[in-house]
Amino acid sequence: MVGGVKLDGVLVYGLGRSGRGAARFLAREGVRGEWLDARPAAEDLALMDELGWAQGDVTRPYRTVVAAPGVPIDHPDLTVLRAAGAEVVGEVALAARLRPALPMVGVTGTAGKGSTTVLIAHLLRACGLNAREGGNIDPPLLDVVDTAQVAVVELSSFQLERVPGVRLPVAVITNLGVDHIDRHGTVGAYHAAKLNITAAQEAGDVLIVPADLTVPTRAHLQPFTPARLTLADGTPVLDADALPDGIHPANAAAAILAAEALLRHLGRPVDTAVLAGALGTAAPVKGRFETVARVGGVRFIEDSIATRTLAVQAALERATPPVAWLVGGRDKGADLAPLREAAAGRVAQVIAFGEDGEALARELGLPYRTVTGDTGDESMNRAVQAGLDALNGQGTVLLAPIGTSFDQFRDYRARGESFSRAARALADASAGGRA
Repeated sequence: MVGGVKLDGVLVYGLGRSGRGAARFLAREGVRGEWLDARPAAEDLALMDELGWAQGDVTRPYRTVVAAPGVPIDHPDLTVLRAAGAEVVGEVALAARLRPALPMVGVTGTAGKGSTTVLIAHLLRACGLNAREGGNIDPPLLDVVDTAQVAVVELSSFQLERVPGVRLPVAVITNLGVDHIDRHGTVGAYHAAKLNITAAQEAGDVLIVPADLTVPTRAHLQPFTPARLTLADGTPVLDADALPDGIHPANAAAAILAAEALLRHLGRPVDTAVLAGALGTAAPVKGRFETVARVGGVRFIEDSIATRTLAVQAALERATPPVAWLVGGRDKGADLAPLREAAAGRVAQVIAFGEDGEALARELGLPYRTVTGDTGDESMNRAVQAGLDALNGQGTVLLAPIGTSFDQFRDYRARGESFSRAARALADASAGGRA
């Protein structure tokens, strides 16, 4: 028993980043559990050997199964384990149970949740708290719970399927759109998973949502709008025009309210000057609408994670026109109608790459050029060059690809790094030509 919680008979199902974090945490607590993973990586196996954990078996009974977010909650093995009496939880529920005194701010949404998570933690650190971000964003939550005064947790819909009874004093929903229908089946089921962020909240808690979103909750509902960077009572903190490049006003508006709510929850003072100063020094999250290079009047913006309609739409609306828009990867069924509207009058040309790039470009109905390559890097190099060629020395080459990265890259980070390398190579060549 650890912290009043029985942890005998624990199975970590699904390793990877989250599962390894759970196993490391449990091992520090003196737990010797078991693991299962259909395709364990070399580093997974190395850690299990180091911890002395044995491979599990779904036919054996377990008290607790810590299921990684990548494992569907209705996976047949989890169904078998539940039928045998196991409770299936995720890393967030484990953290909440074993570190009940740690205040947590939860952040979810279809787009902007990672940037908002990082910004909230930045504001809280400026206010004197040792705030650490984790969860769906690196690092895993369980890697930071013992070094933080406050945890700011990015929560995906997958993680929110496995948070039974987790009560968050402050929660944020950045927006609700369409995503992960391949996993959840319907938009309604996807939204229901997202709304689990407020399921255990009570009247003394705070739920921060966009002003145009109606959400059933027992918590105090605190709306935000990108036009008003204020405290809950309307006290101004900063003008949106004064935000650093790459910080979206909607993320800032939600982050201010979340930081204020958490400070009040802890009985700490709220200093608008400190919050304003912290906003002025905020930096965008790497790989989220990040300017990675410039060639003359052309900016190269990397937003490889933009595979959801809302995220791509936001990127298009923020990019300085004319835009050469890099679209490609593997189509996951995004709604393209809002993107046609966002692109109208702003996109000079779509540069289609990867497995489904050309099909997506045709469906968008915009002027496009297709590039190919035998490798992901080769394809990206050609796409970036084509983007620059499509502009007349002014505008934006934007990687907001709609499709997932798994056709040619390990993940969205690898795709973003490939774009950045190609853009910087063009910038270096341009600078060399001017020397």
